[in-house]
Amino acid sequence: MFISSTGRKQALPVSNKRTSQSEGIHPMDVQMAVFHCADSFLKQLLVTKLSQCQYALPLLVPDPFTQQIDFGSVSSSKSQLINSLINEKHNTFFHRNCPGSSRTRVLMDGVVEIAWFCPSGSHDDKITDCVAFCNLHGDAGDHQKQLQILTEMASVIVVLLPRLQKNDKNMIQLQQLYKDSKPLIYRNQSEVYEDLRRAINECLSESSFTFRLEDVSKHSDIRVDEEDDEDCRRGREAAQQMMSLLEKKDLTEIKGSVLPCHGKLWHQWSQKNKELHRPQGNEIEMDISRKQTEMKKIREQQHESDISEFLKFFIKEMNSDTGHQMYFINWLRICLDAYIAADFSVLHHKYDETWSKILKLKEKHEPEKLTTKQAELESISEKFQAAAFGLENIMREIGQIYESCSSVKKNKKDLQFDFSSLPSLAAEMMISGFPLELMDGDAAHVPVIWISAVLDELIQKLGDQRVFVLSVLGLQSSGKSTMLNAMFGLQFAVSAGRCTRGAFMQLVKVSDEMKTQMNFDYILVVDTEGLRALELAGRSTRHHDIKLATFVVGLANLTLINIFGENLSEMQDILQIVVQAFMRMKKVKLNPSCVFVHQNVSDITAVEKNMEGRRRLQQTLDKMTKLTANEEFYDAECFSDVIRFDVQNDVKYFAQLWEGSPPMAPPNPKYCENIQELRESIMSHASNSHGMMLTHLKDRIKDFWEALLKEHFIFSFQNSIEISAYRKLETEYSKWSWSLRSAMIETENKLHNKIENEAIHEVEETDLQRELKKTSEEVERSMSEFFEKDKDKDILIQWKTSFEMKIKDVQQNIFRETKRKLNEILQQRDLKKKSDDHENTLYEKSKELSVKLKDKTNDKETQKKKTDAQRTHHENTLYVMSKELALKRKDKTNDEETLNKEFDLFWKQIVDIIITDTPPLKNFEIMRDVRKILSEGHLPVDHIKEDREYIKIFTMSSYCEYVIFKKSSKNGFKETVKGAYRRFKKTLGYVRTLSPEKEAEIKSFVTDVEQQTDTMIQSFNISKMGYKISYIQQLIDYIKKRVTEHEEGAVKYEFTKQFLVDLVLSICKRANKMITDQHRLFKEAIYVKKKREEYYNVFQKYCHGSTSAAIFGEIICQKLKEPIEQSVYKKTARDLTDEMRSNCQSLNGKRSNLEKHILKTLADDEDFNKYMNYIHNPRDHFKSFIRDEVSQYITDKFSVSVLPKMKKNIKLLQQKIMKAAHESTEHVQENRGDVDLWLKSFTQQLSDELIFSEKDLSGVKHDDVDDINLLEDVIRQELLAVMSDICNRFNTKTFPVNLDHKFRPDDLLIDHFCQCCWVQCPFCGATCTNTIENHHGDHSVPFHRNIGLNGIYYRNTSNFSTHICTSAVASSTLYFYPSDSDDSILYRDYRRAGGVYADWSITPDLSELPYWKWFVCRFQKDLEKQYNKTFEGCVEITDKWKKILKTKCY
Repeated sequence: MFISSTGRKQALPVSNKRTSQSEGIHPMDVQMAVFHCADSFLKQLLVTKLSQCQYALPLLVPDPFTQQIDFGSVSSSKSQLINSLINEKHNTFFHRNCPGSSRTRVLMDGVVEIAWFCPSGSHDDKITDCVAFCNLHGDAGDHQKQLQILTEMASVIVVLLPRLQKNDKNMIQLQQLYKDSKPLIYRNQSEVYEDLRRAINECLSESSFTFRLEDVSKHSDIRVDEEDDEDCRRGREAAQQMMSLLEKKDLTEIKGSVLPCHGKLWHQWSQKNKELHRPQGNEIEMDISRKQTEMKKIREQQHESDISEFLKFFIKEMNSDTGHQMYFINWLRICLDAYIAADFSVLHHKYDETWSKILKLKEKHEPEKLTTKQAELESISEKFQAAAFGLENIMREIGQIYESCSSVKKNKKDLQFDFSSLPSLAAEMMISGFPLELMDGDAAHVPVIWISAVLDELIQKLGDQRVFVLSVLGLQSSGKSTMLNAMFGLQFAVSAGRCTRGAFMQLVKVSDEMKTQMNFDYILVVDTEGLRALELAGRSTRHHDIKLATFVVGLANLTLINIFGENLSEMQDILQIVVQAFMRMKKVKLNPSCVFVHQNVSDITAVEKNMEGRRRLQQTLDKMTKLTANEEFYDAECFSDVIRFDVQNDVKYFAQLWEGSPPMAPPNPKYCENIQELRESIMSHASNSHGMMLTHLKDRIKDFWEALLKEHFIFSFQNSIEISAYRKLETEYSKWSWSLRSAMIETENKLHNKIENEAIHEVEETDLQRELKKTSEEVERSMSEFFEKDKDKDILIQWKTSFEMKIKDVQQNIFRETKRKLNEILQQRDLKKKSDDHENTLYEKSKELSVKLKDKTNDKETQKKKTDAQRTHHENTLYVMSKELALKRKDKTNDEETLNKEFDLFWKQIVDIIITDTPPLKNFEIMRDVRKILSEGHLPVDHIKEDREYIKIFTMSSYCEYVIFKKSSKNGFKETVKGAYRRFKKTLGYVRTLSPEKEAEIKSFVTDVEQQTDTMIQSFNISKMGYKISYIQQLIDYIKKRVTEHEEGAVKYEFTKQFLVDLVLSICKRANKMITDQHRLFKEAIYVKKKREEYYNVFQKYCHGSTSAAIFGEIICQKLKEPIEQSVYKKTARDLTDEMRSNCQSLNGKRSNLEKHILKTLADDEDFNKYMNYIHNPRDHFKSFIRDEVSQYITDKFSVSVLPKMKKNIKLLQQKIMKAAHESTEHVQENRGDVDLWLKSFTQQLSDELIFSEKDLSGVKHDDVDDINLLEDVIRQELLAVMSDICNRFNTKTFPVNLDHKFRPDDLLIDHFCQCCWVQCPFCGATCTNTIENHHGDHSVPFHRNIGLNGIYYRNTSNFSTHICTSAVASSTLYFYPSDSDDSILYRDYRRAGGVYADWSITPDLSELPYWKWFVCRFQKDLEKQYNKTFEGCVEITDKWKKILKTKCY
């Protein structure tokens, strides 16, 4: 104890003290001010940091608001004297001669500081005992309470005195100390250091009194902060009570007894999980299923194990509302460290001794003894692991309790709280500044379920904050954790008996001031175990280090590479691992940064040496890059090819941490400066980084760990953050493309009407661009906003350019396709016009001309236009003749009965004449006509085959029965081998009768022919022209032509005749219903007979003296009826399509959503034939499903959606028609025109809305119409009746039938959804999910199927294979034979097969849908019958498969 006394004293209260403006604030006053204002945790942190830096700690602190301040002092400094005793080169106690000191101080008088001297055990120790130096600041005479306490607890008392008078009161105090039994040393010359040190050593050797810090708290006159603070006291009591539960337990057995879940069981589960992700040899699905079952049992064992009272106590305390949890955790950590310290010290000593002996034995080359000692070292290492017991072990156990409960989906029997609350506990600890274990160092495994749940809770509590992830890599004991703790004030464990194991992460909140410079809210620091850890001696492998390095580098935005010392070989070892990790990041398109920290470098101020060091580092990195590039199959010559790296700015040199030798060596001030420089460099990197969201961090942890579990990281890595962002982009792309398509459909309809009305005579692409300009600009704005404002904008930006190009391509395709359609309509109109020009208004001449034209051409479009013209002529002829008949009878009897009889006679005569021009309608059977034509062509037709078998060609798994292989002989002629199969190989593998490429090629051909023939049938326009057997002939001719063209192409096979027959029969059977329905409409369209009432009305009105204007107005309304109906159907169809894109669950998203609903519907229906159609002809099934969905939606929503839309559209159209009529009337009046001018104006205004023009009234005489106002009034009245009649005919049956085939909702949606990729996996047949046809990059699918569903089976057996593609490509022994090749290829090297195989990305993992396992079990017999194979020998269909419920598949 050091005290001083002086006779000169001036006391003032603190509140009256004012320092001079010229004097600075005393540094110790700053420290004490902070100390007084700090809470308990900050005080603890301050004291800890002061101790680590070898500075004195405040022991006794007077109340600053009552203390009197002493300004007098002795001439010498006690603090400086003590410093000379402890360490002459370091100011442990701050004194008056230290830099920055001032003459006055406010808060230090009366403060007792304490510092410890610990001898190193070497011969030059100046003091041989462990000594605590206590220093009372100020005049001891003025601080009696402190003096008394120090006197009682001191072993030796040292007093510094000025020269005193006998009557000085301090002399009395000195006499009292002299009388005390404790040694007393007093000096009035502080410079005599050696004498004083010698005296202290002598006194200590004679004194038996020892000092214990705890004894200070027993003094009645002082207040101890931990006792005074209720929360602190309760936290300590709780920690002590919890520790009491560990009494009398062997340290190496504690974890197994009190924390059973995270020990052996967790390690077993981890090992099984690794094996599951790395299938060995010829493992089959049963092996995978067995491992999954074993893992499930381990989880059940974990769940059934009892929770110890120790852990129950911890969980209870952490969930209590008492407010002392943080005190409790801190006390518990202190208690646990103290609990294991002694045992760890013994183990460390044994480990060091054994390691030294091993090194000597290696030199002596004594292998037997060496093996024994290595086994002993391994045993000690295992004891280390068993004895390590800290807070992280408790949290591991809680994590495993959570994961086991999540697995079995129920709470643990003796858990007081619901297991779902456990992640919240860990999240609160992270927020409070505690590290969370990311990777279990003992199991070398990441508890992904637990970590994800904790991060989810963290997001709930903090929001989805943006974080900058900083990780550190380096050799063991290279100062990584110390560096991080010093830089950010963290709590990573250092020198606590053992180095860091695994990886820990800790949150550092960014201040509001720093947020203005950064783009994130937190820094997440990841500390890792050392590479080449000694604790893993004998078991550690380079593979483990590479896995760890890849994991932490992949998670981080910036990685610190910590290199210790200047040994080049040590440096090369770590650098190769680091280079490989960064190379892997490059290959998976991640671009983290790195900074190299070269620690413990001597003479870091030497510029030349630093430049040389940087040059050597650059050379080493380039060398390691070349070596690693070969291993990773990557093209790189230097480190800068792998990562952006500036050797001048991204390499930092650190001084040694300690100045001198421990334990009394203080920190090197230069090290602190280096820390500050490094932190500034990190902040610079951070300011240029966007970091990542916590949700993204969670996904990245899962992605990287899943990939690292497998053997091939690059092959296995899937960036789910990018995948999620890309899927979101695809969804938006679907909306943008639909907006463009929807707008163009509207434009196409408008221009179509104008063409038919002869308002326009050509369509240019610029016209379409002008029409679409507004929508295009809206889509561009939406795209820009999405890429600029979406939370994933930093990820999405990489696809911005490509998707902008795709949207432009979509627009161009829409323009070209629309232009093509409209130009076809123009051509058809011109053909019709030419036909009309040849027709005479007289019926007979029309009839003669029609007969001539009928014989002259078979062109279907000309025939259609002729029919339309003929129909219009018939109507106009009826009108003229009805009017003439009425005028003849105008002056005769007009009673209704007479009129009716005369008109009936007239009607019979005229209709008989007209009908003779119409081909007779007869019953027909399409399939009979098909067979007839095929038979006439000498093609084999099976007349007995049932109709339902005709569509087999679209669903069959293999086309081998239809194939004749071409084979060139040596003599030059071609031989054919019917039904030839590829010969079976003798080596192990799987075979199929046709290669996947050929199967896919033929399937694609069949699908394309089916689609083209469907388009042909639509173009026949049977609803207006009727069915003709010539249509079937055209279809068959087209199919023959396509088959011949295919055979003449670059294929090595021909089709059998049966193929052509079955293809024709299948296509015609599918088209049968459509053709029949359309012909029925045609029969109804021969409506001249049904027009009787309409023309009788004209006849009747003329007889009754109605004006020409009234009759003409009524005729106009009757002529408008069909165009109005067409327009309303088209507009309603478009509106309904938009609605279904929003409201129909199966159609309101992208294609993947549609497929999900297809799979659910298939499972609900359980129709095997539908499944086969989906598996082998997915595009066709999608179309059928869309049509069914649209049909069902129309049926279900007809009254609440369809009908209201139609009525709304009718009302809008009625308003437009009346507006056109009124404006035409005004136009005639203003220009003094006649009815022709009115009609021209009227039809022009409606040309956008209706297919209605002056030519539709060309046969109706109207030159005697002179009352335009009356005409408008008649139209207004009659239009109501027309509209009412149209509305009355709306129902669920007529709506789909009357829709224009070009504007049907199902066809519009098919165009939208089916313009995507339809390439199928060459193994399992799963369809590529890319929404863009002919897309760049590989084909892929999230979930593959059992390859047996595509007909693959075991060689030389009839047994199906039940492998899933993703597990097959993980195998090292499974082979297949591509493209009729004799060379077998490993499934894992499938890309080497080239062709369709090389275009697919199939990752080796466990991603699968239980759905298809359920399907195999449900339809096992159907599959066996379909493929003529069996599952009987397939042990893969395990009980686990059979337990899968259909409801779980959803």
